[in-house]
Formats: sequence, structure tokens, C-alpha cells
Amino acid sequence: MRALKASFHSAAFSSNLKRVKSYSPNSKVMAVLKANAYGHGLIEAARALNDADGFSVLTLSEAIELREHGFTQHLLLLEGFFKPYEVKICSLMGIGAVIHHAQQIDYINQVKPVKPIDVHLKVNTGMNRLGFMPKDVDLILKQLEESPYINKIVIMTHFSDADGEKGVASQLACFNEIKGIDIYERSVANSAAIIKYPETHFEWVRPGIMLYGASPFDDKTGNDFQLKPVMSLRSEIIAIQTLEESQSVGYGSVFTAPHKMTVGIVACGYADGYPRHAPSGTPLMVDGVITQTVGRVSMDMLYVDLSSLPNAGVGSSVELWGKGVLVDEVARQSHTVGYELLCAISASSRVPMEYQHG
Repeated sequence: MRALKASFHSAAFSSNLKRVKSYSPNSKVMAVLKANAYGHGLIEAARALNDADGFSVLTLSEAIELREHGFTQHLLLLEGFFKPYEVKICSLMGIGAVIHHAQQIDYINQVKPVKPIDVHLKVNTGMNRLGFMPKDVDLILKQLEESPYINKIVIMTHFSDADGEKGVASQLACFNEIKGIDIYERSVANSAAIIKYPETHFEWVRPGIMLYGASPFDDKTGNDFQLKPVMSLRSEIIAIQTLEESQSVGYGSVFTAPHKMTVGIVACGYADGYPRHAPSGTPLMVDGVITQTVGRVSMDMLYVDLSSLPNAGVGSSVELWGKGVLVDEVARQSHTVGYELLCAISASSRVPMEYQHG
């Protein structure tokens, strides 16, 4: 059996949720579980995060699955309804929805749900992706307030640069200038804002990546914020090659040995979710020792420098990322973000997953 597997540590989820609450002790927590909980498994993640006040997902099927597994938290569809029939299901199952365009309100009025629906009204404060313009919010709120089919209303927006130099000041000012919204519960803070901008900690916060132990900032890792990695991706050395000086390894011959060296072949490739664009020098750990990749990642395998590990051989353990090698570090070397790497594991059907509780 191929050695590659992903392990998930439930206790790390619980620890990271406590960190969220320590940053924003007066806010309710809407844990973001979209994309199969960032590749960690929807139901297992929800179980580990059961102390959260709500769960947000992308699709109705995810919300239904959570309800069918007995979760009673506030559930939220982050992109709202796509078709009118979804309104009825949400009403019957107590699932809330983001409202970001007028047609979604039309769906509600068309279906006339028996049980009123909780909605999060999304305001476009500068992300320019989803949401109503601030000047239209007053009219939309009146429509929602007058509707017998709407229950609780939360006002929300999403920051485009909470993790960057621009920050949140402009968007937050735009949000706060909307008249009358302070009588509603508000939700604006993502992971970066939770950590960096306490002025965004309204009635709700929406942590995503920090729950999984990774950093929302390119120049920081989860360790900088006392977050614990939930996922460990591990494999083994399946072959050893000795390169003479000037010999290469892998497709494209992109790595040439500067001297005689030992290279280990690892059972993990881009078909498993490891980034193909990870360059030579990307960190990983062999038998508990940090070393680095060499050559181009192929579909099923990648290559590791074993020159400083004379005792390593076939069967030696390899951590691609986890507690010893943070996913943030692999992402930085690969010019991407930890979000992408974690989600990619879920997208691959070739990586067995195991859950470690306690």
C-alpha cells in the first residue's frame, strides 16, 4: 500500500478555536467550513469545532449534511441561493443565506417559505466581488424588514486587503458610514482582521484559515500566532539515487547536482495535491530532520536531498507539511498560499485520510 496519507489532529482545531476567541472574546464565531473544511473533511472538522456558534459553507448540500449529522449551530450559505427551490429547503432545515443580489430576494418572495429565513445582507465596500452598494442598503433593508419571510438580519461585508498593506480602514469606514446598521448584528472580520484589527470584531467574526493552523499573512506562519497545524501530509522514501556532479534528476533536468549527492524519491506528486510549481529548495522533513526538495515535482513523485542524512533510506518517513514543516513555509516557497495547498489534498482522491482525536 502506498505510504502517502494525510492526518488530521482534532485537538489542534479546538486549540485554534480558542485562539480565535482570545482575539475576539465578545464576538460569536462563524467557522468557515467551505471547500470540505479547507480539505480537512467537513463533518470531522465540524465535530472538532463544535463550540463555534455557527458554520458557513458554500453549497446547500454541505449545509444539509451538517444538519443531517445533528449540528444545531447557525448555518450560513456564503453565496446564498442559486435556485428558488433552495429557499424552501433552507426554510425547512433552518439554514441561513447570504443575500447579495436582488434576485435572491425575489426567490424568497416567489417561494413564500413557511418558516422565515435568517439572512446575512452582504454589502460591497470595495472588494467588488459580491454585495449591494452602500447607497442601496437602506432600501434593501426596508424590503427585508417588511417581508414576512425574513427572520433575523445580519449585515456583512468582506475585506480585500486585511492581510496586506492597504488594510481595512477604507472599507471599514465605508461600512460604518451606512446609516442605521448598528441596530443589526454585523459580521466583517476574516482571519486576518481577527488577528490584526480588533475594531472589526463586531457581533460575529468569520475565521477561516487560522482555524486550520495556517497564517493569513504572507510574511508570517501559524506559529507566530500560536496556531497549531491541523493537517500533516506524510509519505516515505521509495527509492534512492546517487547523482554524480553535473547529473540531473526529474523532468526537464531543472536541477543539476553541484557535487556528488544522494537523492531520495518520495511517493507524492502533483496528482496528490502537492504543488507542481514547488521549486528546488522547498523544505520537507526526513526522519525528523529538515532538508529540501530538488528538481521538478512530477505527477506521482518528488525528489529530496539526502546528502546530509546518511542513515536515510527506503522506508524513511517524510513529512511534506505538518508540525515540523509548516504549510505556510511550503506555500511561500511555491509562491502560493496555504489555503490552496490544504484544499488540494481534498481534491485528490488518492490521499487516504485519518483522524487523530484527543
